[in-house]
Amino acid sequence: MRIGLYPGTFDPLTLGHVDIIRRASSLVDKLIIGVAINNAKSPMFSLEERVQMIDEEIIPIAIERGIKIITHPFENLLIDCAKDVDASVIVRGLRAVSDFEYEFQMVGMNRVLSSGIETVFLMADNSYQSIASKLVKEIARLGGKTEEFVPESVQKRLLSFSQQKPD
Repeated sequence: MRIGLYPGTFDPLTLGHVDIIRRASSLVDKLIIGVAINNAKSPMFSLEERVQMIDEEIIPIAIERGIKIITHPFENLLIDCAKDVDASVIVRGLRAVSDFEYEFQMVGMNRVLSSGIETVFLMADNSYQSIASKLVKEIARLGGKTEEFVPESVQKRLLSFSQQKPD
């Protein structure tokens, strides 16, 4: 069984993430969405909220593709998480050349730590290449419109968040 791990903070989950999940699900028999616990990034959403947002979006994809897709929070090294879930491949999404330099370094380090786990890069669809969670959060914090960047269920949460901000 080919098990893939698609890691990220997913804060928030974007349409670009959903695109990568959908496409990665056709490459493996089981897809694990590794939700990184990284409080140093000051997440907008709690771990529980991020997992719930992902779960809402992956259920229809799993049914459509006929594979098991699950969320798996992790706080250890990515390569250790991959070993924990028996992944043979790590899936990474690329949006731009600037992403590649960081990802290239990570692959090199991961290869030293565990040469048996491959990394596969999927280019974001053209319509999603400009979407970055960091920018979506900034737009939401400033009261801008984010519906073109995130699934509807995430949009509702972002609206709720932006309405809670102090005046």
